[in-house]
Amino acid sequence: MLITRSKKIHGVIHTCAVACAGIGAGLAQVPGSDSAAIVPLQTAMIVSIAAEHGASVSKGLAADLLLTFTATLVGRTASQFLVGWIPVAGNIINASTAASITEVIGWAANAYFEKTEIASKSN
Repeated sequence: MLITRSKKIHGVIHTCAVACAGIGAGLAQVPGSDSAAIVPLQTAMIVSIAAEHGASVSKGLAADLLLTFTATLVGRTASQFLVGWIPVAGNIINASTAASITEVIGWAANAYFEKTEIASKSN
């Protein structure tokens, strides 16, 4: 069975989002601790998406792109600070926020590499 590039990218983004949700849920009561585990996953996700588009991206460039795509982390930090410490509710909210932001970052990276790919083909 042939898996299309689109399905591979969907799989990469959704798998990373689920992993980040698990990390966010498990570390909700420890402010900021989940970033150390989530950021490398999101960086790897960006590298994988780039590879699917035929782009070679170093981890350093992926980390730079991640910083560009993560303006929404301010909201994540605020939600973790405000409700992350509440047992159960904080875990659910933190997991949902981590997954949502990872999805947004993944789709933003995909759009970026699609535009880059189209621009390079038109030149």
